[in-house]
Amino acid sequence: MYIPNYKDSRALIIGINKYQNVSPLSYAKNDAKAVFECIKSKFGFPEKNITFLIDDSATREAIFDSYLKFAHDSIDPNDKIFIFFAGHGYTHTGKRGEVGYLVPVNGTPDNLSTLVRWDDLTRNADLIPAKHIFFIMDACYGGLALTRTPGPGSTRFLKNMLQRYTRQVLTAGKADEVVADSGGPIPEHSVFTGHLLQGLEGKAASKDGIICANGLMAYVYDKVSKDHFSQQTPHFGFFDGDGDFIFKAPMLESLLNSAEKDKDILIEATALESYRTDDDSQKDLADRVKEYISDSKYRIKLDDLVTREIKQLLIKSSEDLNPVSTTAVTSEEFSKRLSHYESISKNIQVIAILLSHWGVEEHKPILKKLISRMTDNKMASGGKVARLGLRQYPSILLLYSGGIAAISANKYENLRILFNTETVPDYSGDRSKKTIEIVVKALLDLQRTDIFKTLPGYERYYVPKNEYLFKALQSSVDDLMFLGNSYEVLFDRLEIFLALVYADLKFDDRGDLWGPPGRFAYKHRDRLEGESPFMELVNEANNKGSNWAPLMAGFFSGSLERFNTISTEYVKLLSELNWF
Repeated sequence: MYIPNYKDSRALIIGINKYQNVSPLSYAKNDAKAVFECIKSKFGFPEKNITFLIDDSATREAIFDSYLKFAHDSIDPNDKIFIFFAGHGYTHTGKRGEVGYLVPVNGTPDNLSTLVRWDDLTRNADLIPAKHIFFIMDACYGGLALTRTPGPGSTRFLKNMLQRYTRQVLTAGKADEVVADSGGPIPEHSVFTGHLLQGLEGKAASKDGIICANGLMAYVYDKVSKDHFSQQTPHFGFFDGDGDFIFKAPMLESLLNSAEKDKDILIEATALESYRTDDDSQKDLADRVKEYISDSKYRIKLDDLVTREIKQLLIKSSEDLNPVSTTAVTSEEFSKRLSHYESISKNIQVIAILLSHWGVEEHKPILKKLISRMTDNKMASGGKVARLGLRQYPSILLLYSGGIAAISANKYENLRILFNTETVPDYSGDRSKKTIEIVVKALLDLQRTDIFKTLPGYERYYVPKNEYLFKALQSSVDDLMFLGNSYEVLFDRLEIFLALVYADLKFDDRGDLWGPPGRFAYKHRDRLEGESPFMELVNEANNKGSNWAPLMAGFFSGSLERFNTISTEYVKLLSELNWF
């Protein structure tokens, strides 16, 4: 797990005017020099950490040698690496589409072996331990396979972006476009780098003064595509991961000094509605699910789509591919497994969010199938406890993200399906379990080992597992629901319901009461500093009485008296938490 800041900043800057075998450029060297000075003086990149290749020094061999030095074990996983290239690009079309190349000083387009293939850079990025790499290429070429950027209005937690792996790229244009080598907003610079430099100097900063790769890419795309001297359209996005390269974040130091409670802040992820990358698979999925939900004639297609995605996820999360009985669990290995499960669960989360938020009576069987098939995935009988809990991590993500979406739409009947759907018993003669029981057991398995406390930045939290989920789920939910600051309120409410509904389920059987305490629990203990989300919910229930939506949906047997019994007992449990 990465820390919420950087250990070191490194860069490779390349600029070529005087080519040996192709036409010269006028300002590529100026562009490279200006970028070099900018990252050094404005963003504190140490000069000793910047490799600077100009004209004759920018051979194919030197570029690869300098780039692959970043694969050395001296590079810390919490470093950031910035790559800038100003020069010619080239695109060759093969059987499987376009292949993009950068032209080094000694390159010849007629001989592809003399060029720098873009795919070689992306594949070799896997060898580089640094968590964030940002490629900026003032060159036009094709063959970039990118995933989408956050939509306009989306929000992200600043520290969380710094703790998530990412590989981002911005190019001056696509295949067959001509780079404008002059005429930009800054004399003696290309149109692309002119706008890039202005963005880095502050024009791409958010209202909080944050300059990040995502905001910079959106700014440059907008300016270059609209510049009357330009005939090019920049191409940008992620080719791996979902964090964000941060150039500048003025408030970060105060956030890092916070202790005990989550002091992260939401910032808006600047992006463009009109921009679309080559691979918008999750957006396509979301659009398709929305279409199917909106019209009854697509109910069978929706059922087929959900079935297909469930099968794919069950295969990807199988024990064969994710063994639970290997060597001791380390923080690094655990973090990688978390990221893996989050990655393979993205499509299921999209479906769960949309079904829970928009689904009506006819969609309830499909929602039931989704949650039951995910949670009745048979668990291994033995293995490391943390890994056993992680086997159900996709179900946890599904229940949490779907639950938040259901609450945001006041669809408590859908929340009840997510919690109370019966699953197939593990063994003949065994009783069936409700999905909430399976998810809470997985949460307890993860909690018992204290493994989340070993992740950087989560050492001092009362409920590190819940704090991690709070951050991990935010981007998936916000991209579809655009919740902004209300996300935290909805997350806390979901965890309160999870605790109270589980407590209600077990109260009669056990004679005492317990439900998993989440982030709301320490807020209740600290309520002198602000309101208690738990008591706000209790007051809301009593003010609305029998008309309270959760009761009307069947929670707590539809009885306010039962709810008050459970909530009163739970307040006693909160007062007994030994957190001080």
